[in-house]
Amino acid sequence: MSIEISGVNKRFGDFVALDDVSVSIPSGKLTALLGPSGGGKSTLLRIIAGLETADSGSVEIEGVDATKLPPQKRNVGFVFQHYAAFKHLSVRRNVAFGLEIRKRPRDEIRSRVDELLKLVHLEQFADRLPSQLSGGQRQRMALARALAVQPTVLLLDEPFGALDAKVRKELRDWLRRLHDEVHVTTVFVTHDQEEALEVSDGIVVINDGRVEQIGTPDDLYDRPANDFVMRFLGPVTTLGGRLVRPHDLHLHPGPAAPDDVTGTVTRITRIGFEMRLEVEVDGTPVVVTTTRNAFLALGVELGSTVVVRADPDASTHLSTVKPTVGASPG
Repeated sequence: MSIEISGVNKRFGDFVALDDVSVSIPSGKLTALLGPSGGGKSTLLRIIAGLETADSGSVEIEGVDATKLPPQKRNVGFVFQHYAAFKHLSVRRNVAFGLEIRKRPRDEIRSRVDELLKLVHLEQFADRLPSQLSGGQRQRMALARALAVQPTVLLLDEPFGALDAKVRKELRDWLRRLHDEVHVTTVFVTHDQEEALEVSDGIVVINDGRVEQIGTPDDLYDRPANDFVMRFLGPVTTLGGRLVRPHDLHLHPGPAAPDDVTGTVTRITRIGFEMRLEVEVDGTPVVVTTTRNAFLALGVELGSTVVVRADPDASTHLSTVKPTVGASPG
């Protein structure tokens, strides 16, 4: 394992930011810390970086006890959401900065910076100032600067949070490709479940200062440990006291099998190629997502009586908490 976090606790006054957190982060993988705002994920990242000190517990990086080491001795690269560039220095000098203060040979610096600018597709902007770059380009420059000193671990705190949706999507695709080339152990904080599911090898779900679940994107989506994880990682609806994904439900004209439920279609919405239907079952709305072709084949309309059936292998979870808890990211 690249990073071992054991029994970490952190309070800010009366606020418990982290409550007995233990996590193992594997070498060479891209791991997401996912959870709502204020859940503790950024605090955990800052403790790994050495920018915050845990009240108790330990942090080990590549077999070295880093609990009391200052940030500069941990060999980590760090990229924040709002990247602070040196405004008066060119893109090339910004990327070279960490190597220059380490007094590396000039030829080595030039070669490493050229290599990194090519890697992040900024070689044609080497002589520009940061103010002449777009937001997405500035974040790519930030990643190049963090990678310049060849860190053991790369830490990203909501790196694309300040960018618009289209640029975010482009950058997360690019981050995945970059990681596959450089293979540095990477930990990134996000509250965007789609980002975590698309980009990461593993996800640590953190809420209220505690780890809710650790696993691959498929593990968490298909086998959520609890209601919070299931709600946080995608749309859910309630069927017979269980949380279910709307796309795991199907409509049938009948007759009903023992595990089916019968209800009345109260709303029909078209979303691109999909149809979303609300079916009222015993006074409770159940949301079903289906393809347009399946919808047309059934001949369903408002007021129709339909049978709702869950896939036998559907991702379901017994509802044990109030529906509002963790229903949407903060």
